[in-house]
Amino acid sequence: MDLRFSEADHAFRAEVRDFIGAELDPAVRRKLAEHRALTKDEIVAWQRKLNTRRWATPSWPAEQGGPGWSAVQRYIFLDELHQAPAPEPLSFNVNMIGPVLIAFGTPAQQQRFLPRIANLDDWWAQGFSEPGAGSDLVALKTRAVKDDDDYIVSGQKMWQGMVQHADWMFTLVRTDPVAAKPQAGISMLLIDLRSPGVSVRPIHTIDGRHEVNEVFLDDVRVPAALRVGEENRGWDITKFLLGHERTGIARIGMTKRLIARAKALAAGVPAGDSLGAGTLADDPRFRERAAGIEIELKALEITQLRLLDAMREPGHGPDARASIVKVKGTELRQAASELLLHAAGPRAWRAAENEFDAAADADTTIASTYFTLRAASIYGGSNEVQKNILAKTVLGL
Repeated sequence: MDLRFSEADHAFRAEVRDFIGAELDPAVRRKLAEHRALTKDEIVAWQRKLNTRRWATPSWPAEQGGPGWSAVQRYIFLDELHQAPAPEPLSFNVNMIGPVLIAFGTPAQQQRFLPRIANLDDWWAQGFSEPGAGSDLVALKTRAVKDDDDYIVSGQKMWQGMVQHADWMFTLVRTDPVAAKPQAGISMLLIDLRSPGVSVRPIHTIDGRHEVNEVFLDDVRVPAALRVGEENRGWDITKFLLGHERTGIARIGMTKRLIARAKALAAGVPAGDSLGAGTLADDPRFRERAAGIEIELKALEITQLRLLDAMREPGHGPDARASIVKVKGTELRQAASELLLHAAGPRAWRAAENEFDAAADADTTIASTYFTLRAASIYGGSNEVQKNILAKTVLGL
């Protein structure tokens, strides 16, 4: 096993870093460094810059409009984005529905949607979770009834991220309510969110942001030509999609930035009488806590590199061990956000007027970052679900 990067890998990292330095708007970089929300226009503009080099779709094969990168190149690219920081390409588009259409879509669907997905001409949303079907996704109840060449769709979706910006939603529906196994009666449809019968209601979360939503589908007519794959075989597609989603959730570079920000804040906080004129950064307990997260993060990074080494082998597909990276990665990001909250102290509880207020003090985003990351161990399949996957597929229990 060789975990070292090659000379070509180092040259590729330098190329990515130089591109980000030359092309990224400094105002966008600052907003990300301070954990502020980006506007839709900022996200779209950056993805279109990446797409001029085919970098907006890092996991796509070259024949489908991607760069045809290796697993190591994809890792380096995302690591540089996270540490810059720079925006990732929109995950709903390029990590979820794009690979699904490449693997399961018809030629007509691929021709119609893939170029627009890559260039963010269409913004996609994920229509999976429901009020009674989150981690237990097979319990979904949204119905799709065949009517000649259409489906009539009725139901409710919950926690749909960024759907207030979206044009389309890839949606799981129940097409066979009496299937012997609930997984066997699920299909995937592509729904135009401008269709009659679609309505969206915002959900404002505890961090004060509007990122998630409810979507109501009231007798929405969807052409059968917009079904992905075979009818009642949507669960196979879902497992494929979720495997792509969770491989990028660890975001090691983001955790490194959280720790660095916590240390920088701690260096300006008087530690009190116990350390005389010292700062919180000199406090042995703070330093021990930061070092503990960094040690575990380095171990996680090596684990991820080991998986990447295995993926160099021809024909090596998604690895169930990626669940390890997802579980530990989200736990460490949460721990780093707690460290940052501790370093900020009472300053963290000041709030900006709104999530896009770039002129507000940087400290106003710390509490919201902490609250946002409480959900990191849930989305993409909860950590409890990931442990079940590991128990079954890796340990054979």
